[in-house]
Amino acid sequence: MNKYVERLYNGLIKENPTLVLMLGMCPTLAVSTQAMNGIGMGLSTTAVLILSNLVISLLRKSIPDEVRLPSYIVIVASLVTVTELLMEAYVPSVYEALGIYIPLIVVNCIILGRAEAYANKNTPLLSVMDGLGMGLGFTVALTLAGLVREVLGSGTAFGFRVLPESIEPIGIFIQPPGAFLVIALFIVIMNAIGIKTRQKKLVEGCDGCCSKCSSACEKSGEGSAK
Repeated sequence: MNKYVERLYNGLIKENPTLVLMLGMCPTLAVSTQAMNGIGMGLSTTAVLILSNLVISLLRKSIPDEVRLPSYIVIVASLVTVTELLMEAYVPSVYEALGIYIPLIVVNCIILGRAEAYANKNTPLLSVMDGLGMGLGFTVALTLAGLVREVLGSGTAFGFRVLPESIEPIGIFIQPPGAFLVIALFIVIMNAIGIKTRQKKLVEGCDGCCSKCSSACEKSGEGSAK
């Protein structure tokens, strides 16, 4: 796989910041009450991720190790301020819905984590692709969580009613406990997929269902013991 495409794949699936690495949970739980909120927060974070990774990668040889983290925060804070002003000017409805969570992008552990773990050690183009992949993974997770919570909790999707009026929404899904339930469900699905994939890599011909082949494994173990 091309190394640039691999960065996109890692961010979306293999190292999804929300569903695999469990980063950025504060905005995930807080703003994912609607799908549009998830898209707004995800795309704004993606923009900051791409630009901060680019700037930090370009300056990685010029920033002294002693002031590395403060320098990252200054760079990210500057980019977040620009993003916040642009959102306030051009998408005021999204800006009002996200509220305080836009300035909090400055301390989002996804951004600082990628700056320290990747952008500080790799070329600008690879760092940009890493930021794009991580940002898209974060956006997808937020949007899916917001969509599920919005449909079950309000009966709407992207503001349009999708459930009949006769079906009463489940109010808990637009409350904080609903966020934990939805995110937990997604993580269970991701873990199940990961376990199956890992089993296929460990045992040739394995379909990931241990209960079906447990007897075969026992026989194999007895044979090798003899």
